[in-house]
Amino acid sequence: MSLADLTLDRWRSLDPAAAGRLAHEAAAQVGGRVVLLDAVGHLGGTLHRVRIEREGREFALVPGGTVRLGFDPDAWEPTPAQAADYAASVEEGYGYGHEDLKAYLADVLSPPRTATLASVLMAVEDEALTEPAADMPAALAAHGLRIPGADEWEHACGAGAGTLFRWGNECPLDEPSYGNGRGRHEPNAFGLHIAYDSYGAELSADPTAVHGGDGGEAVCGGYGDLLAWLPLATANRNPSMADFVYGPDGEGMYEAFSTRPVLSLH
Repeated sequence: MSLADLTLDRWRSLDPAAAGRLAHEAAAQVGGRVVLLDAVGHLGGTLHRVRIEREGREFALVPGGTVRLGFDPDAWEPTPAQAADYAASVEEGYGYGHEDLKAYLADVLSPPRTATLASVLMAVEDEALTEPAADMPAALAAHGLRIPGADEWEHACGAGAGTLFRWGNECPLDEPSYGNGRGRHEPNAFGLHIAYDSYGAELSADPTAVHGGDGGEAVCGGYGDLLAWLPLATANRNPSMADFVYGPDGEGMYEAFSTRPVLSLH
């Protein structure tokens, strides 16, 4: 089995010794070294986490396979606090004209689906763009790296959880969605520092999507607490933010956006 074919289900089934062997194989394949190998409780079982350092960057191993992505608002019920907060936002004229929260989510979240993804190494931290978005693939390729696909990013963030946010379906409405708040900055199940600040705006290979934040639009605009948290939802594609980023107004502001470099495995 090639490392690229390593599935999340297979990875979860390995004992620590076997996981360690694959971790060191992945490190050797990319010319790096294993700097962390641990395990966390995940979806009722155990998930091994691997970090590999290469040329000053740390990467987490993200196993793939056929995975479920997206979010179905009709199969979810907001808490009373979430529903009330969204209703207050609608009263103020926000929510893209949707009176119903589920209709709003259907507009901004990717739909439920399956995708078959290769196992990859993904940068633990996102990095500010050093070139306009259109030039970043070539800039990363010079170092053997690439921009993640939108499905890859979403899978890496949610790690198979299927919840609205990577940590669950609720968010602390009495806390800001930015800054140094608790919880958001904890590594996710794969060990990534991801979807942690609504002022973030991560780009993938999909020009219709921005991940892990909206650049602070909802916070600065006073849209409401829930609408400030929703840009951190795993499946949120932030379509209006993407229109700005890839439009003429965003072209000269590329340093305000980031991406998460990927190393392909074979």
